[in-house]
Amino acid sequence: MNRTNNDNSLSEVHGSVDTKRLVGWRRIFSFLGPAYLVSVGYMDPGNWATDLQGGSKFGYSLIWVLLMSNLMALVLQNLSARLGIVRGRDLAQANREAYPKLINLMLYILAEIAIAACDLAEVLGMAIGIQLLTGLPLVWGVSVTVLDTFLLLYLQRMGMRKMEAFIIGLVAIVAISFLIEIIFAKPALGEVAMGFIPHLPNNEALYIAIGIIGATVMPHNLYLHSALVQTRKINRTSEGIKQALKYNTIDSTIALNIAFFVNAAILVLAAAVFFKSGNSHVAEIHEAHRLLAPLLGTTIAPMLFAIALIAAGQSSTITGTLAGQIVMEGYLQLRIHPWVRRLITRLLAIIPALIVISIYGENKVDALLVLSQVILSVQLGFAIIPLIHFVSDKKTMGIFRIKYVTQLVAWLIASTLIYLNVKMLLNEVIVIFDNSAILPKLLVVGSGAVFISLLVYIIIHPLISKQKPGSIQMHPDVNSLRQLDIPTFRKIAVALDFSDNDKRLIAYAIGQGRVDTSYLFMHIVESASAKLLGEQSDDYETRQDQEKMDFYILQMQDLGLAAEGILGFKNRAKEIVRIVKEKNADMLVLGAHGHTGLKDFIYGQTVNTVRHELKIPVLVVNL
Repeated sequence: MNRTNNDNSLSEVHGSVDTKRLVGWRRIFSFLGPAYLVSVGYMDPGNWATDLQGGSKFGYSLIWVLLMSNLMALVLQNLSARLGIVRGRDLAQANREAYPKLINLMLYILAEIAIAACDLAEVLGMAIGIQLLTGLPLVWGVSVTVLDTFLLLYLQRMGMRKMEAFIIGLVAIVAISFLIEIIFAKPALGEVAMGFIPHLPNNEALYIAIGIIGATVMPHNLYLHSALVQTRKINRTSEGIKQALKYNTIDSTIALNIAFFVNAAILVLAAAVFFKSGNSHVAEIHEAHRLLAPLLGTTIAPMLFAIALIAAGQSSTITGTLAGQIVMEGYLQLRIHPWVRRLITRLLAIIPALIVISIYGENKVDALLVLSQVILSVQLGFAIIPLIHFVSDKKTMGIFRIKYVTQLVAWLIASTLIYLNVKMLLNEVIVIFDNSAILPKLLVVGSGAVFISLLVYIIIHPLISKQKPGSIQMHPDVNSLRQLDIPTFRKIAVALDFSDNDKRLIAYAIGQGRVDTSYLFMHIVESASAKLLGEQSDDYETRQDQEKMDFYILQMQDLGLAAEGILGFKNRAKEIVRIVKEKNADMLVLGAHGHTGLKDFIYGQTVNTVRHELKIPVLVVNL
């Protein structure tokens, strides 16, 4: 874990896809990809719970909510992409520059809650899918989901384009599965069309509708999209930016329409199979899976259902981790290893899932899924409002700020979402206030006051703030270079492996020294005898290594340079650190062999281990 002054969002893949050198169709395709990573969040397992409930209880009547959500998502994701392309800032970074520290801390906490809620849905969805496919108990399925941390680590090492290809493959599995399901279900197209007429049957439908909106338009996706578009290296001219905006709009339109098809397919499937057969009680994924085979007359349908559920959960979990990284780095300038970040996020989701399953049983899992989506919906206003402010600002966006009509539409979307959330929360609060206990009432009133105050503040602050854009610095002030304190190294340690690489390492070490610098040569003996006996070892390899060390020292003396040599034993990294500290070396030179992935586990990660243990400069020479 460390603080970072790098103001590039997702710095390890920032600008890693070069669009400038490509022409024609290859250039167009080079822009396609970020929106597909965003779209998986619109078809994650949380959507399944809300879509199944909506379809089984209210038939086709809530399809218009899906369409409205998709249009909202399309507008908001395009605004998010515009922020990233034009300003080179993700939403978290832009918030950090615009709002005071306390407000940013609150926005950060809300964003993390949204990501945790999203991850909870993914954990439960994947666990249910595994259970439906293999029969594994749900508790074990939830525990197994922690292993996808290693899949994410592997995908990030492969690069951005390969990660996008993997995600698109999972999206294709989900889409094809439901296409086949719809063919089996044979819905009445006329009745489906009637579902696009806006209406809400009752308050329960409102709760499900808000859950659908929360599952579709997700706050962490706004953070994610504004960062992912920056993985494309573009021409920073007006024409280049216009072209990037155009192609990203195409990317978003295609990807989000695929997501709409998947969500609509789930709802239509539930309506055609369960609502029409009188099974309106089917509000759980388990029950839906169990009834698909007898009602559709085929065993393929439930199998496709489970496979699609696993694919949806796995794809969503990868993008959720990226969003978490963006939020943490943007708000806190705090960077941790992606797999550690993934492990923490996943454990935060697993713990409440295990508690609910252990106490209430597996029959409450779907209610937890719907609740997670409502939590997401409540967070939406705190992501959307700053985003609209940023892309409407002429000072920072210039000619690329959104037009007044688009601003009006964006504010209408934000107002609609906030209104629906307030209405839903009031309905839930009435139930709590029927209780005579005073503590729940105080908690509700206090939380409501904080939320409303924060919402009002983030709306008003950008309008009245005199702060100049970007006045909160991503980097500290750079002082004059005339007063540099140039270091001199008295003793430079060199870690040798007694191979052809030694000549290169010693040359680099001499290049860092001066006439009066002395050199400390080290070599770690790793024979079986050395690892067992340490300094008491006197086997053939130890004697040969000592002879080589003595030879190097004589050669250094012939060059007129002071040098001494020491052999270490047993653990390579620990011995290097010990010798450097004991001999008071003020610089270390060592080689890196370029091992990655599995080789790191086989050969070890000496460089990383050593540099984290030492306070002195470490020069790593690629061999």
